[in-house]
Amino acid sequence: MKPTQPLLKRLRRLALTTKSVNGGYYKGTGSGSMGRHTKHGDYVIEWHKVRTYVVPEQLKSFKLTPFVTKNMEPLKGDFRGDPKGGLSGERYLDQWKRENGVD
Repeated sequence: MKPTQPLLKRLRRLALTTKSVNGGYYKGTGSGSMGRHTKHGDYVIEWHKVRTYVVPEQLKSFKLTPFVTKNMEPLKGDFRGDPKGGLSGERYLDQWKRENGVD
């Protein structure tokens, strides 16, 4: 039994997966390699393969908009002002007092 022509057209539009084709097909993630493995198990970064993004010089007057807004508020886990980072005991106690009240 063979599928009808309309059904066959729908099957061709689906995404290609490793299960729908014969062996040897590898889809990958699109990330690409940035280096190579050595025979000793190390990984050497080849800097000519590393992606670099150039920011326009006149960013304020640039007409294309970025993918992320410039008016984004700081993230919850951002600890730039604290030298100890997120593991600061003082920060934890201050947050506990704000949420639970002072003893």
